Amino acid sequence: MDTTQNNTVNTSSTNTTKLGWSKSDTVWVLGLYGTAVGAGTLFLPINAGVGGLIPLLVMALLALPMTFFAHRGMTRFVLSSSNPGADITEVVEEHFGVGMGKVITLLYFFAIYPILLVYSVALTNTVESFMEHQLGIQPPERAILALLLIVALMAIVRLGEQLIVKAMSVLVFPFVAVLLMLALYLVPYWNGTIFNEIVPADGGFSTILMAVWLILPVMVFSFNHSPVISSFAVAKQKEYGANAEKQCSRILARSHIMMVVTVMFFVFSCVLSLSPANLAEAKAQNVSILTYLANHFNTPAIAYAAPIVAIIAITKSFLGHYLGASEGLNGIVIKMARSRGKQVGPKALNTFTALFMLVTTWAVATINPSILGMIESLGGPVIAMLLFIMPMYAIKKVPSMRQYSGALSNIFIVVIGLVSISAIFYSLAQ
Repeated sequence: MDTTQNNTVNTSSTNTTKLGWSKSDTVWVLGLYGTAVGAGTLFLPINAGVGGLIPLLVMALLALPMTFFAHRGMTRFVLSSSNPGADITEVVEEHFGVGMGKVITLLYFFAIYPILLVYSVALTNTVESFMEHQLGIQPPERAILALLLIVALMAIVRLGEQLIVKAMSVLVFPFVAVLLMLALYLVPYWNGTIFNEIVPADGGFSTILMAVWLILPVMVFSFNHSPVISSFAVAKQKEYGANAEKQCSRILARSHIMMVVTVMFFVFSCVLSLSPANLAEAKAQNVSILTYLANHFNTPAIAYAAPIVAIIAITKSFLGHYLGASEGLNGIVIKMARSRGKQVGPKALNTFTALFMLVTTWAVATINPSILGMIESLGGPVIAMLLFIMPMYAIKKVPSMRQYSGALSNIFIVVIGLVSISAIFYSLAQ
């Protein structure tokens, strides 16, 4: 037992810890917050404000409950295993079988990999705009610029996982601090443009409904920290035993309140300082809100600080998602090889993964597809399948999860998940 924690007492028979609040709980509050608040936040104001005032208010109302209930559901799912300490893939195999374990591994990869593609496009566009507008330099051909940036990121990856994780943990809080300072800096620029046309003249309420529909996948993407939920649940189970679920819920609640308050303040500040037409222009330019602000306001502080912060944020998020995507791809290749009775050496596997990531991210960054379109049609819906639908399905099918059935929050999460997934069909129709 950790003798430094005077507020907790373990009982040897059940490994149950009386609920208090430890230093590690505070660390997890900040860790979950830092994982969710990243480069995805830089695209949220564009989709949130482009549809006008009503979608923005709907987002503000939905943000906390949808984020908290969804991540609590996934935490409960990990904790439902009869084998304490099992991670999410092991829990899936235990409850749904080996075949479904393979499907979830594949879904995990496709939840993370498209985000890597999004950030490769975002970084190329941000650097290109910074060179052109702030530095007054003619950027090189897009294919060359994208290749140089992706190779530079891959070189950082070669420095090692531990160094990347440390760098990300150091960068996240200065990034959040700068976002909040920028939000405060924009207050004098607030205007009432968004209130001028509450119901759009072009399309009326159908336009509002469409805007709300397409906001949900971007919200799922921006507030997501599901990749660390498995580690979080396992760590708290070791510390709190049978009381882990209650303590996890307390930690998640505090982290999500912090997250929603700070991110929504940034979103509202950006939207109130621009007009829906400005935000539509930002969406058309395929850049983050910081890049657009840098070019929109003729003030040196924003012009230079905003794109630099954006570059750091996107780099941080790219590296973090690269670790998850490469791990997922390695797992898929290993499982495919095993099913054929073969083995893949670590060196060959890592070389294949690195080349695959390099070529595909460079190709997509060169093509320059819509970033918000990729989030709406790929990132958000796949995350919604894992984070919103799978734990709710488990409540119906898994005996150890049935204690959570009957809550109205379950219906709410299923509806939000299905609406987010349905955005795929919109993109196919387009």
